[in-house]
Amino acid sequence: MENTLEEIRTLAQKKRAVILAHNYQVREVQEIADFVGDSLELSRKAKSTDAEIIVFAGVRFMAETAKILNPEKKVLLPRSEAGCQMAEMVNAEAVRRLRKEYPDAAFVAYVNTDAEVKAEVDVCCTSSNAVRVVAAQPNKRIVFLPDRNLASWVARQLPEKEIIPYDGYCYVHNRFNVEEVRLARERHPEAEILVHPEVPAPVSLLADKVLSTSGMLEYARTSPKSRFIIGTEEGILVRLLKENPKKAFFLLGSVKVCANMKRTSLKDILISLKEERHAVELPEELRKRASLALEKMISL
Repeated sequence: MENTLEEIRTLAQKKRAVILAHNYQVREVQEIADFVGDSLELSRKAKSTDAEIIVFAGVRFMAETAKILNPEKKVLLPRSEAGCQMAEMVNAEAVRRLRKEYPDAAFVAYVNTDAEVKAEVDVCCTSSNAVRVVAAQPNKRIVFLPDRNLASWVARQLPEKEIIPYDGYCYVHNRFNVEEVRLARERHPEAEILVHPEVPAPVSLLADKVLSTSGMLEYARTSPKSRFIIGTEEGILVRLLKENPKKAFFLLGSVKVCANMKRTSLKDILISLKEERHAVELPEELRKRASLALEKMISL
């Protein structure tokens, strides 16, 4: 493995490439990355990088987002089949149909959507800025897509808004249940329960904190507490343990794994860099339209 790591580093330097990885990637991919973060952090990094090539260790919508924000750069997705089931639950036609049904509403799309959906909405958001983005919309009525669980959490924070949720969900986070919370409280009564806003509402209502992955990392670093129960995809434990070696972390219930996030290996990154394989390409008109919603999110 050491040879592979060295080859990746050498190639990245030679080709002026940056490797971005999501918090849910496997340990060795997170460790080779130049930057590891959540969707919002990765969007900002992709926007600000001066690298000529962006290797995106994540899923397709994330690589598309990097390309939308950086049309002049080459964006590589090491595993072309790494998709997102939640993103695939909604398409542009569904958004256009809802526009006719709710002509007075602002349309907010979770960044976990394909480029064609981003091109049809008013603004994008991530789990870490969803409340801020929705609050900034002048419309009282908000169509929020595609995650019904994130929509429910936003609605609880902003009772002055009428949130109309699309019926999509993350298959990983949707598996968390209240029985897991009850058992976790029994086993670790001194620990705080941190959950992602993509979990079902009955679970988030029982948690101590509802936080994005970056929010969990920040909270764990700064909290005087030393024991935490984590309700999100298990890949975040890599950073939590690395950044907080004197604190204890337990997963909420059974291990929850995103199969698509775990597809990317060091070998995939090496081949992608060598051959510049799986470059993300988008029609320019679609890219421009999608960029409006993303740029508005970043400005907020």
